[in-house]
Amino acid sequence: MSDFLFILTIFSIALAGIAVSIFYTKRETKRMKEEGEEGIIFKLLKQDLKEIRDEIQETRERNIETLQNQLKESSKIIAAITEKLTQIGETNKQVISFAEGLQSLENILRNPKQRGVFGEYYLEELLKNVFSPAQYQMQYAFKDGQIVDAVIFSKDGLIPIDSKFSLENYNRIVQEKDPAKRNIFEKNFKQDLKNRIDETAKYIRPYENTVPFAFMYVPTEAVYYDLLVNEIGTLKSNTRDLLEYAREKRVLIVSPNTFFAYLQAVLQGFRAFQIQESIKETIKNIETLGRHIESYDEYMKKLGTHLSTVVNTYNLAYKELNKIDKDVVKIADRPKSIEPLQLEKPSLD
Repeated sequence: MSDFLFILTIFSIALAGIAVSIFYTKRETKRMKEEGEEGIIFKLLKQDLKEIRDEIQETRERNIETLQNQLKESSKIIAAITEKLTQIGETNKQVISFAEGLQSLENILRNPKQRGVFGEYYLEELLKNVFSPAQYQMQYAFKDGQIVDAVIFSKDGLIPIDSKFSLENYNRIVQEKDPAKRNIFEKNFKQDLKNRIDETAKYIRPYENTVPFAFMYVPTEAVYYDLLVNEIGTLKSNTRDLLEYAREKRVLIVSPNTFFAYLQAVLQGFRAFQIQESIKETIKNIETLGRHIESYDEYMKKLGTHLSTVVNTYNLAYKELNKIDKDVVKIADRPKSIEPLQLEKPSLD
């Protein structure tokens, strides 16, 4: 029994030792296994971290390059914008200058007296571009002291040109929105034009060597256009159309563009007149040459008459000489030695 207990004790101790050994072995194996997995994970993590770091570095470099390119493009855009702003600034200055010029022109056109000076100035510039100074005159005075803005000297007489025009009522027509008031301003403007036609017609003076018509110069195309195309020209003035009224008064209403065409026509008339004058001068010279030829013909006829007399005298003298020769032949009993030479008289035909 004691041996059995001893053996059982020894077996129990052995089993305990084996169990302890197995426990430690498993724990060590587990530890080593865990340490191996952690190493692999660490290596994987380390590799992933390196890849992430490399990717971050690459992304950073790309971002830096992209940012630099964007900065360059932004600099170009800023430079272009600055240049455009500079150009806009210059354009703005020009616009301001132009606006000031328009304001100045508007101020001129608001003042009737200054507007008249402006119209005369523009008219004179047109005349300068077409005619020589000897072919026209500004501010021409008639015998009664009336002064027309300009005249053109033509072969048919003086061509009067009046450049006065009215804008007050016209501007009111353009700006007014109320139909009733607009109708009043249209009637007033229509009356202004009729008065201008009457005033221009006063310069038609054939007894002072003017042609039987006159130009009414309207320096603004807008007024001229409204007069011809829009309703202003078709409204009745004393039951007659304004344009028809102007024709009856022998007044030609012209604008800067149409007046130039009229001037070209007048210029062609001047050229035709110059050609006609040149032809007259040529005919006069031919007539003078004809008279000289007639005088020369008279002298030639007289010379022919004198030559005929000389030839006749010559022939008579030869006849007398022939008679003397015959007498000599009879006396001297020798052959005839002189043969008379007869000349023909020059023809006077």
